Amino acid sequence: MTINTASAAVGGTGRLHRLGRWCARHAWRVVIAWLVLLVAFGAADACWGGSFADSFSLPGTSTQTGADLLKAHGGTSGTAAPIVIKSGRGSVAGHRSSVAAAVKNLEHLPEVASVTNPLTTHGAVSAKGDIAQIVVTFARDPAGFDHSYVGKVDTAVRPLRADHVTVDYGDPLGQLAAPKSADRTSEIIGLGVAVLVLLIGFGSVAAAGLPLLTAVLGLAVGLGGLGLLAARFSFGNAAPTLAAMMGLGVGIDYALFLSTRYRALLGDGLEPAEAVGRTVATSGRSVLVAAATVAMALGGLYVSGMSFVGTLGVAAGLTVVVTAAASVTLTPALLGLLGHRIDRLRVRTPVAEPTGTHDIWHRWAARIARRPWLFLTAGLLLLGLLAVPVASMHLGHVDAGAQPTTSTDRRAYDLISQGFGPGANGSITVVTQLDHKQVADQARSQALARTLRHDLAAVAGVASVTPPKPSPDHAVLVTSLTPTTGPQDRATTDLIRTLRHKTVPAALSGTGATGFVTGPTVAGQTFTDTLVAKLPLIIGVVVAAAFVLLLSVFRSPLVALKAAVLNLFSLAAAYGVVVAVFQWGWGGALFGVTEKVPVESYVPMMMFAIVFGLAMDYEVFLLSRIRETWLHRGDNHLAVATGLAATARVITCAALIMTSVFLAFMLSPNVVVKMLALGLGVSVILDATVVRLLLVPATMYLLGRANWWIPGWLDRHLPRLDPEGPAAEPAPASAPVPAKQYQG
Repeated sequence: MTINTASAAVGGTGRLHRLGRWCARHAWRVVIAWLVLLVAFGAADACWGGSFADSFSLPGTSTQTGADLLKAHGGTSGTAAPIVIKSGRGSVAGHRSSVAAAVKNLEHLPEVASVTNPLTTHGAVSAKGDIAQIVVTFARDPAGFDHSYVGKVDTAVRPLRADHVTVDYGDPLGQLAAPKSADRTSEIIGLGVAVLVLLIGFGSVAAAGLPLLTAVLGLAVGLGGLGLLAARFSFGNAAPTLAAMMGLGVGIDYALFLSTRYRALLGDGLEPAEAVGRTVATSGRSVLVAAATVAMALGGLYVSGMSFVGTLGVAAGLTVVVTAAASVTLTPALLGLLGHRIDRLRVRTPVAEPTGTHDIWHRWAARIARRPWLFLTAGLLLLGLLAVPVASMHLGHVDAGAQPTTSTDRRAYDLISQGFGPGANGSITVVTQLDHKQVADQARSQALARTLRHDLAAVAGVASVTPPKPSPDHAVLVTSLTPTTGPQDRATTDLIRTLRHKTVPAALSGTGATGFVTGPTVAGQTFTDTLVAKLPLIIGVVVAAAFVLLLSVFRSPLVALKAAVLNLFSLAAAYGVVVAVFQWGWGGALFGVTEKVPVESYVPMMMFAIVFGLAMDYEVFLLSRIRETWLHRGDNHLAVATGLAATARVITCAALIMTSVFLAFMLSPNVVVKMLALGLGVSVILDATVVRLLLVPATMYLLGRANWWIPGWLDRHLPRLDPEGPAAEPAPASAPVPAKQYQG
C-alpha cells in the first residue's frame, strides 16, 4: 500500500502557472478579448437568440403512444389553450355577439389552427351559465411565441372586455402572458449582498470588486451563448434563471478563491506576476477541478433520458464552464493590473489568510480534535432531523393553481374550477385502438364504446365521462373523463394509475382492442414516474464519477468516499426543508406560495446534480489545502487544522454570497424556481457550516493517517489530477503547530 507524504516532489512550473503569469503580463489583451466576447455574444443573442418554453416528449411510453394515435387518426393536432370568460351580468349567452366577434378575431390570428365557440359547443358553458371556455388550438406551443403575441390576443378579445366580460388566459397561453420574472432584481440583490460580504470579509473595495466584475462578465457571456443555443434546441422556462443562479454564484466564488490566494502570496514577498502564476497553478487548478465536478454532475442529468431535464443541466453547466474560464484568465489579468494595489480603498484592515496558529479557526480545529465523535454525532443528528420530511415527499407537477392570484393563468384556473369543478383543469383522455374486426363492424365498435364508458364512470374519483367517439377513419375511439379532484391532488395521481393499470385493461380484456391513457395531466404524471425510476441511476452515476474524480485528485479512497457520503446527508436535509415548506406549507406564505403543492418532479433531480456539484466545490478547496500541508509536513492533525484555518474565512464568505444569490431568486413568481432557490440556498448553508466545519474535520481526525492511504496498484493505475500541481509553493515553515496540540 502507499501513504502519500511529503516525499511527493514539488517544483518547477506547469501550464497553469505559465497561463496565469502570461495573463498578468498581458492583462489588457485578456480584458479586451473578454469585452469583445461580451459584445459579440450579446449582439448575436439579440439578433438570433431563441426563446424558452416548457415542453417535453415521452418516447416509448403508453402516454406518448396514445397522443400519437390521436394525432395520426384525425384527432386534433397542435396545442390547445383555454380562454376563460366570465359574465359580469348574468349568463354568457347574453353576450352572444361579443363572443362571436372574439372567436372570429381569434381565428384570424397567426399560428391558430381552430377556435371553438362555447355557445355552440357542448359542455363549454358552466351549469350556472356565467363561465365559459373558448378553446384555441395553436399550430405549436404558444408558450414559445414572442411575448408580443399576447398583444394580438388582447386585441382579438377586446369586444368581450368592452362588453363587461372578464377574460383570462389558461396555460400554455397563460405562460406567455405571465409577467417577466424577477431575475434582474434577484441578481442585483445577490450582487449587493456579495459586495457587503466581500467588503466586511476582505477589507478593500478593489478586493471586493474584482470577483464581482469577473463573475458578471462571465455570466453575461454565458447567458448570451445560452440564448443562441435556445434558437436551435428546446430549453425550459427555468433554464435562464437556473443558469444565472449557478453562473453568478460560482463565478464570484471562483474569483474569490483566486484573489484570496493571490493576496496571501503577495504577503509572502512574491512579485505580482509570479504571485498570479502560482495562484493559477494552485487555487486555479482547484477551480478547474471544482468546475469540472459541477459540470459533470449537471451532465449526469442526461442519464434520465429526458431531454427537458438534460437541457436544464446543460444551461446551468454552460455558465459554470464559462465563469470558470473567466476565473482562470480574466481574474489573473485583473490581478496583474492591480498588482500591489489589490488592497486600495480600504474600509477596514485587509485580511487574506491566517498566518499564525492561535486564530479562531485553529482554536476551533483544536476543539473538534479533542472530541471528534461528539461533533460528528451532533452534525449527523442535525442533518437527520432536517431530512425527516423526505419520507413523505409527494412528487407531481406544479400547475397554474400554485401561481399568484394576480396572474392570468391562475385566475383562469380558478374560474374553471369554480364553473366546472376542480378536475376540469386536469381532464384525462382515453384512446382505444380497435382491431380490424371492430373497425369493419360498427355495431361491435359501439358495444365496446358503451362498455368502456360504463366501466370508466364506475371508477371512484371520476366526475364525468364523455361518450367514446370514433375517429374519422373509425380506427380509434376517443373519450374524455373529468376527475373529481384537481391535477395536483394525490387522488388524481392514484386515479391515473388505476385507469392505466386496472380499469382500461380490464374493460378491453378479450376484445382485441388496446387502450392508452393520455392527456396533459397524464403526461405530467408519466414524466414524474419516469424521473423517479431514473433518479437512483442518476445518483449512482454522478456519485461514482465524483468518487473517481476525487480519488484521482487526492489519491485517497477514504477521502473520496467520505466526501460522497457526507454530501448525500446534506442533500437529504435540503430535500426535507423543501418538503416542509412547499408540501407541508410550513412558512410557505412567507415565500409567496399561496397553497400546499407537491414537489415538482424534476426538482429533486436538479437539486441533486447542483447540490452535489457545489458541495464538491467547497470539498475540493478545503481538501486541497489540507493535502498541501500533508504533503509538506506528513502530519494529519496539522494538515486538517491548517487547511481549515486557511479556507474557513473564504469558504464562509463564498457560502454567504452563494446563499444570498440563490435566496434572492425566491422573488421569482415561478413556484418551481422558488423551490430550487430555497433548496439550493439551504444546502449551501448546511454544506459550508455543518459539513465543512464539523463533519469533515471530525471524520478526518478520526481516520488519522488512513486518510492518505491508497493501495499501490490503484495509485499506479489512476490518472494524475493533482489539484495543486507541480507549481505548488512550499508550505510556510514558520511557527509550525505541533501535532500533539491537536491530539485532544
